[in-house]
Amino acid sequence: MVDYTEGSGKQYHTGVGPDDIGKYVIMPGDPKRCKLIAEHFDNAVEVADVREYVTYTGTLEGEKVSVTSTGIGGPSASIAIQELVNCGAHTFIRIGTCGGMQEDVMGGDVVIATGAVRMEGTTKEIAPIEYPAVPNLDVTNALVASAKKLGFPHHVGVVQCKDSFFGQHAPELMPVGYELENKWQAWLKMGCLASEMESAALFIAGSMLRVRVGSCFLVVANQERAKKGLPNKQAHDTECAVKVAVEALRKMILDDRAGN
Repeated sequence: MVDYTEGSGKQYHTGVGPDDIGKYVIMPGDPKRCKLIAEHFDNAVEVADVREYVTYTGTLEGEKVSVTSTGIGGPSASIAIQELVNCGAHTFIRIGTCGGMQEDVMGGDVVIATGAVRMEGTTKEIAPIEYPAVPNLDVTNALVASAKKLGFPHHVGVVQCKDSFFGQHAPELMPVGYELENKWQAWLKMGCLASEMESAALFIAGSMLRVRVGSCFLVVANQERAKKGLPNKQAHDTECAVKVAVEALRKMILDDRAGN
């Protein structure tokens, strides 16, 4: 592969090198969330800001840790995890937002993914469609334990990943709206908890790269509740999901150190 950095020692898209990041990384979509997440670390400093990829690095329980944003969607998320693995990272937690799908998944709740529907394009260029997009069990268990410890309302199950935000929210405008609406009903019948845009790419890339990946999200609102005229609380502060991710990362660090 061509070295587009011309020997700089930094990754081309994210701008980080092996000395810049920890082996444990939290991955929000929004670059603006990185500073807020880094405030949960000790002695965090910004180490890179390139395109949609902002990275802060500090320590947690004495272990070097980082937060790197991915931007929106699978293509940029898969680039981020590949370049972070190139620099030595091995454990990743995506934290972001999602839309609830089942009626009991309310705005302000936390969703922890046990798998992701691959209704997006990035993973088709990594693995055959028959290969499932599943997170690492240790990371998922740590996220569940953290949500329980912190006492946040949470749901654990499969999420749906797509490329088109407006294809989800206004399928009737799309020439393929008939397909989008039919598949949406299928995901609902299969019990999908929520819809988001990055986990499938991260889970599939993580499987290929042999690293640990998990995901948790803040539920912003629930369009199914809105359709049925049910109360539909909106929430936009991701701090509860951030706390779940940080506490899970802390648990992973301590467990790894203990050899569990």
